[in-house]
Amino acid sequence: MTSVELGTYYKTKNRGNLDFMNQWQQMTGSDSRQPLSDGTETRFSSWTPVTNKACNQQLFQERTTLILHWFDLWTDRQRKEFICRLLRRCSKTQLKFTSDCLAESVPITRTDFTAVLPRFLSLYIMSFLSPRDVCAAAQVCWHWRFLAEQDCLWSPKCIRLGWFLPYSPSDHEYGAWKRHYVACTASLDILTAREAADVYGTLNESLTAPEEQEDRWREHKIRQTIREKIAEHKQAALRTRRAWLNTSKLGTSSIHKPLSLTAALVQLGEKCRLENSRVSSVEIREPWLDLRMSNTLESTCATSVVKTMSSLFCKPVKSSYCPLPHFLLVSSKVPGYELLLAAVQVSVVVLPYDSQGMTLEALLSLAEGVIRGRMMQSLGILVAGSTDELTLTDGLSITEKTVLTPCVREFWEKLCGWVVPASDGGSLNIFVPLASSVAGMDLMRKLSVLTGLNVRAPTGICTGSYQHILSEWSGSGEFPPLVYLHESLLLSWCRQAEGIEEACKELRKHLGPQLAFMCQEIRGRILGLFLWDHIKMPVISLKSEVIQCLVRGFVALMNETPDDPLDFLGHFLLRSSVNSGVKNIDPFPSPESPEGLLSDADRRSAVCKELLNSEKTYVRHLQAVATVFYTPLRAALDSNRAIISSANLITLFCPLLDILEANNVFLKELTERWEEWAPLQCVGDVCVKFCTKLRVYTNFFNNYSTTLRTIDKCREMLPVFRTFLKRHDRTVATRMLSLQELFLTPSARVEEYVTLLQALTLHTPPEHPDYTQLSSALNSLMTYRGFIHKLKKSLERDLRIMEAQSTIQSCPNLLEGSRYLITTQDVALLSCLNGDIASSLRMYEHVSDLGMFLFNDALVLTEKSVSNVPFCLAVNTTHTFLASVALHCLNLTEITDTKYVRNAFQLESPKRQWICATDREEDKIRLLCALHSAMSAAITRN
Repeated sequence: MTSVELGTYYKTKNRGNLDFMNQWQQMTGSDSRQPLSDGTETRFSSWTPVTNKACNQQLFQERTTLILHWFDLWTDRQRKEFICRLLRRCSKTQLKFTSDCLAESVPITRTDFTAVLPRFLSLYIMSFLSPRDVCAAAQVCWHWRFLAEQDCLWSPKCIRLGWFLPYSPSDHEYGAWKRHYVACTASLDILTAREAADVYGTLNESLTAPEEQEDRWREHKIRQTIREKIAEHKQAALRTRRAWLNTSKLGTSSIHKPLSLTAALVQLGEKCRLENSRVSSVEIREPWLDLRMSNTLESTCATSVVKTMSSLFCKPVKSSYCPLPHFLLVSSKVPGYELLLAAVQVSVVVLPYDSQGMTLEALLSLAEGVIRGRMMQSLGILVAGSTDELTLTDGLSITEKTVLTPCVREFWEKLCGWVVPASDGGSLNIFVPLASSVAGMDLMRKLSVLTGLNVRAPTGICTGSYQHILSEWSGSGEFPPLVYLHESLLLSWCRQAEGIEEACKELRKHLGPQLAFMCQEIRGRILGLFLWDHIKMPVISLKSEVIQCLVRGFVALMNETPDDPLDFLGHFLLRSSVNSGVKNIDPFPSPESPEGLLSDADRRSAVCKELLNSEKTYVRHLQAVATVFYTPLRAALDSNRAIISSANLITLFCPLLDILEANNVFLKELTERWEEWAPLQCVGDVCVKFCTKLRVYTNFFNNYSTTLRTIDKCREMLPVFRTFLKRHDRTVATRMLSLQELFLTPSARVEEYVTLLQALTLHTPPEHPDYTQLSSALNSLMTYRGFIHKLKKSLERDLRIMEAQSTIQSCPNLLEGSRYLITTQDVALLSCLNGDIASSLRMYEHVSDLGMFLFNDALVLTEKSVSNVPFCLAVNTTHTFLASVALHCLNLTEITDTKYVRNAFQLESPKRQWICATDREEDKIRLLCALHSAMSAAITRN
């Protein structure tokens, strides 16, 4: 190209650039010919001035706008081609930025989790699918089919059903367990409901084929044993496995290559069946099974040592040389339960538990740890309750309506599974008067059908402090209370349970810290024996012949009222011993005896007599308040020598005097009906009339707290009133009761009314003319009892919160709204020294002691301090407020036990976290179950 042509080319190019810039100026409204701010022109140039940031940004915006304008004018194919070329020129960081922007604009809603997660997590997720769902998942793609046919998914399903492979698969073979499952399923015999009932029988009925039942029972035990051994192996492998990439081996000269998991399970099933084939009618020796399983890395050649397994494949044979023990559950809600622990028979396995914060799951776990796989002859339930419900834990009442709920049903089935069948004498003995009401009898029938055991309970017509335990029991057989407890201690406890509870509270407070390192059973037995040795309660045996003669003599003495009572009693005893000898009268007649076979009419008469006699005692207590306390105080007020003011006198005694007036009328009408007693005599109308006057009780209970505060205030401020109470409290006229104890009688009497009317309704036929009115009166009293229970529960919750408030130093106000305290627990605060390694190898340091106060809406953590008193065993414990976490914001994680830490768990709030541990496993189980339950309830509320 010549110089002339080159000049012509540049002129043409410049002219074209000029036309283009004119067009660009018209479009953007800017003049490119204007000089730059620093005097440097960039007219018709592609150069970007880096030294001038303002001009640089201006030109960048102009060119970006131009490119976007061109982009809008291009077709879809041109746009895609431009984007591809642009992305090829980008660096990795720019491509990452583009990917993040695209993820925000077009989020990924669906993805294959098997392509993202590790394979073992994908298999773990698929393990929760049913066999039908796993087969459906195998049809998704080849990768899913490969995962869905793994032996680790199908072997547990086969083993759970007792289907074992007849051979050991090779290491490179997969899908064998699935094919075996399909083959076994295809060969199943399907029975209809009627055919199954003919073959297997129904609940609580004996089967017609005992050998077939025995085989099914053994197969069930085999499958259960295999599942337990697999779980034990997994836990042992996690605790004892070697560090990763550790190629050190054990001595190979004497150690054989361990069996694979599949081969070990096959061998276990064969050994179990081989042992069962040798079972005969004689007592069977315990089989010793050795289950060896390979570790995660076979190169380590580490085998898990399985503990010796007791015989679970044959039913225990009852031997005269080794009788089966009895099992007794004792709730801390029972007053003075420590004395009962001291009275437990030698052949009884007892489990005392704290009902506060306890759940059925935790209680079942504690029972499993105490029983340890042994079979029990009977099961005793000694808990709080009434005539129509059981209170195993706080906040859970088991009635005929709630006994079939899933959690309650599972609890009874598992707990009674350790008791021998009813054909071998197995029984369920409940120390609550369920047999005295229609609802209670329905509950007993459902429990009998559910557990397959003979359920027994007291009739409960005896009134007083737990006297219903000494009454007649339903069913036949040995008197249940004497099976579990010694007679003398039981009788003393039944008479003074409420008073013993007050003494036990003080003992727990003072001796509890000294015995904190012991389990609850040992602590309870020690406190019970200490109380028994110091109270020196008289040992009275109702089985004693002398006691029976004295009782008959005292009855004759009361009927004849002679001038010389001692001489009359002496002659009566001498006459009895000479003429007929001392008769051994059993105070607890067996239902099989003629005295125990009473008709409904006789039982109805006995209940009505008990109602009348207990009403007389109750009215005498109320009359003692009027004559011993109210009358002298009123006389002193009228004579201008007032001991207390008129307002205080009305506040203290006016509600109780109204109750006395109503009960005097009720007692009079009951006495008239009893004097004309006949099988068709009615007392329901009298009870209905009395129920219309329950408003006087309502007035008393609404002012009960005010009454007690008034007594305390007057006794503190008025020395004359204090002297008056000291002179009249606990005298013969007041039946050795104080004024405050006499004010307790109305609430206890309402409970007795419900118990007696339920027994009366139970023994009154529906066609009896008194049945309708008795049912009406019973419904009214049960509703009123519910009102009293709510008052007691609310007051008890407030007292517990105030006690916790006074215990925790620098604590904010806890008494708010409907908050209540569930449970408390002392734990150790731990610190992880090496949190970046595997959890099984982590070590922890004990930092300090904490106290946990679990409420229904929050968890309060305190710093616990323990100080010892010089020259003394006393220990002072203080709690200082540390933190409070709302339950719906709390995360709970359980830490697996290792050789470095046990009974540990982690609490995490939005701002902090705590690693804690309890001293005993049962404390951890109870606390975690209570935490899970409270957190679920809090999340549901929010």
